[in-house]
Amino acid sequence: AVAFSECSVQLVSNMKSMEQELLCPVCKDIVKQPIVLPCLHSVCLMCASEVLVQSGYPQPELPPEPNSPASTPNMRSPRQMRRPMPKSDRVDRLLRSGSGTYPGRRRKEGPPLVMLFHCAPCGRDVELGERGLAECMRNLTLERIVERYRHTVSLGSVAVMCQFCKPPQALEATKGCADCRASFCNECFKLYHPWGTPRAQHEHVQPTLNFRPKVLTCPEHDQERLQFYCKSCQMLLCSLCKLRRIHAGHKIAPVTQAYQTLKDKITKELNYILSNQDMVMTQITQLENAITQTGVRVSAKEQLSHCVKEIMVLLTERQTMLAQALESSRQRRAEALANQVAEKRSLLEHAGLMAFTQELLKENDPSSFVHAARITHNRLAQSIESVQRFSLSADPSFRHFQLDVSRELKLLTDLNFIQAPLAPVIDTQRTLAYDQLFLCWRLPQDSTPAWHYSVEFRRRGVVPGGGARGGIRGGLAAARWGWQRLEEVTGTCAVIDRLEMDSVYVLRVRGCNKAGFGEYSEEVYLHTPPAPVLNFYLDSRWGLHADRLVVSKEQRCARSVPGLSLLQAADRALTSCHLTADLLVGDVAITQGRHYWACSVEPGSYLVKVGVGLESKLQEWFHLPQDMASPRYDPDSGHDSGAEDSSDSPPPFSFLTMGMGKIYLPSSANSHHANANYRESGFTNSNGPSSPAGVTYPLPPRLGVCLDFEKGRVTFYDAHSLRPLWEGPVDCSAPVCPAFCFIGGGALQLQELVANRNANQTPVRRVTIQSRVTKLN
Repeated sequence: AVAFSECSVQLVSNMKSMEQELLCPVCKDIVKQPIVLPCLHSVCLMCASEVLVQSGYPQPELPPEPNSPASTPNMRSPRQMRRPMPKSDRVDRLLRSGSGTYPGRRRKEGPPLVMLFHCAPCGRDVELGERGLAECMRNLTLERIVERYRHTVSLGSVAVMCQFCKPPQALEATKGCADCRASFCNECFKLYHPWGTPRAQHEHVQPTLNFRPKVLTCPEHDQERLQFYCKSCQMLLCSLCKLRRIHAGHKIAPVTQAYQTLKDKITKELNYILSNQDMVMTQITQLENAITQTGVRVSAKEQLSHCVKEIMVLLTERQTMLAQALESSRQRRAEALANQVAEKRSLLEHAGLMAFTQELLKENDPSSFVHAARITHNRLAQSIESVQRFSLSADPSFRHFQLDVSRELKLLTDLNFIQAPLAPVIDTQRTLAYDQLFLCWRLPQDSTPAWHYSVEFRRRGVVPGGGARGGIRGGLAAARWGWQRLEEVTGTCAVIDRLEMDSVYVLRVRGCNKAGFGEYSEEVYLHTPPAPVLNFYLDSRWGLHADRLVVSKEQRCARSVPGLSLLQAADRALTSCHLTADLLVGDVAITQGRHYWACSVEPGSYLVKVGVGLESKLQEWFHLPQDMASPRYDPDSGHDSGAEDSSDSPPPFSFLTMGMGKIYLPSSANSHHANANYRESGFTNSNGPSSPAGVTYPLPPRLGVCLDFEKGRVTFYDAHSLRPLWEGPVDCSAPVCPAFCFIGGGALQLQELVANRNANQTPVRRVTIQSRVTKLN
């Protein structure tokens, strides 16, 4: 008995603890007749109707709330007290009748009005559709949970009387019939459900006055059970809804299958949470400690008071200084005006200068008069001029002493706590991966300034928490290639070195100021070159025609301009093909290893060839005189390989041709894989379907070349995305050098090393982030 009592107490405690999950988000009371909104939240039917009325929709005809036997006076909502008691069978009729929506429209009326319901938990408007609440099905599961909750909490304190016993001998109901939708005592239940009749098969439930349907039925097709679930639309369907065109091609499964799948997922999630109760309690402790710290720590408030006091002290000092300046000006003006008054008073008839002048005129000795009267003459002349041109010696209005505090008031109005910088925006045009990673970014215009930045990077496929794909080997790679960070980057660009070749790196940036670190930027992915980067310059010692080809001072850029030779051949232009070929090579000779370099070709170039070749063969081919004007001369075929010498040996050189914004990719057995990869990138052949002669694609911004000397293979890449374009053989029996050929006008520039671009940049601190691994049981 003691054990049973303890079990009952624990059951009641568990039931009471879940009351928060049973509250309606609108009325904050236990839900009554809940319906499921399209956002999957449940609200009371009457609450939903009240929200629609407050939003300006017509008043729907709603049934009054049922008088549930477990709905005691202290559990009823205030709305229930001011409404008449309902008949429970009107709930389903309400949902099927389309109550709460606008009446059916006629043919020539406008489109149907879509009703919007403001969902409080979502904080947004949810579209109910044309039929309003009629499209929202009842949450029968939640109703059953609420019913069990009420019976458990009330412990049967409220009795349900039999509806068929004649008063005053009415007995307490012991059973309810879901088919008859009524409550019976034992005798009445036997009387109305005789053995051997169809009524004996009725389903009996707990006694209640709030009966609900056994199963959900389609809100559009009456009495059609919801037997299917559309995974694409995530909604229940009946057999008629399944035939609609809107669900054609959707993944539709039986509702029993969806039920079992969802139930298994919820069971696994529940078991995981229950098995990690220690982790949950630890997090709760951390949160409670954080709440305690927010109440104890007043440093932010003290700093606010200190800053405001500093502003007040500064304003007081400034006020004192300005008041002193105003008082000093007032004294100077008053003194000037007083002197002017004294001067004017001396001009009166019997005062000062006038009396002295009258006495001076009494002098009869000419020499003495002239000697003494000159200064009096000057004073009288000045007095006459001051009388004729009278003006105040000082302005008494002080109109020039006005303060314009509009700017200061705006600053004080905008005074607020400093915000952390917004997420930086990566500059994808300048960001690249070459010999090193070069990352550029900028802050949005409305962002607060950043003191410095933190750049984080890792290899793609490595989990930031320390795990990786691939078991033990993946874990070792993750330990080496977890998130790494460049701290305190003061500029808006950063260089990352010591990276693995032929790897994809994930990079992100965030700013920091007095308020702390801001949000991360969007992650960008950069692919490092497949081989070490070869640094070289253009060799202008041979093969250079100064009248047509110009090499920059840094020897990293070349430009070809069709000159006098083409003008002189104008008389033959109509009868033959006149082409001039100019060759440039790199100042290095490759004798071993794998090497990679990149260059960019101006889109307006006529024809530019980029590739590699044997140095001796290049000199021989491009320095022998050729009849370029002969009609028998075979025009350029797009790809030169030198294979005409011998079909068995590899060609002495290999080029790709670019021009007029296109790149020509020859078709060969060795290039099928590369061409397929390039087609997957989204480019299409501008000259129609591919042919055995090859195809053309849009010219990439940068072209990459990778030479494998030991294998005698050369591969061309789109250097921006590191997608292979074409791969072919090349003779590596002797030193091989990079080569560039110009036919007509064009320009080419070698990719500058990132290390050379940022040689004077202050190095940043480099650290590795040690992340804690959380093991999921």
